[in-house]
Amino acid sequence: MSEEITYSDFERVDIRVGTIIEANPFPEARKPAFKLLIDFGPEIGVKKSSAQITVHYTLDNLVGRQVLCVVNFPPRQIGPFRSEVLTLGFEDEAGAIVLAASDKPVPNGKKIM
Repeated sequence: MSEEITYSDFERVDIRVGTIIEANPFPEARKPAFKLLIDFGPEIGVKKSSAQITVHYTLDNLVGRQVLCVVNFPPRQIGPFRSEVLTLGFEDEAGAIVLAASDKPVPNGKKIM
């Protein structure tokens, strides 16, 4: 278990839901990954993310899927790609990433509560 934090610490992490509108290969990545374009609605807009999710997902089954992302980290340069948000997921038993998502559709850009 991690160190305890306060509710105000939690509030500083801006986790939002967005819909993947485009998914592309990322052959330049050191570890297998996809380049994602994620729509967070009119307040935040469309952001880019690199995600190491190639074991459980294909490019075709990612488009239209809602995902949870941290949107207030600074952008990170990953090879030739600038990742603007951190797409969240969990490791399965083998260490492959399973996306964190809402079990029902919600409006893009909604903040986790």
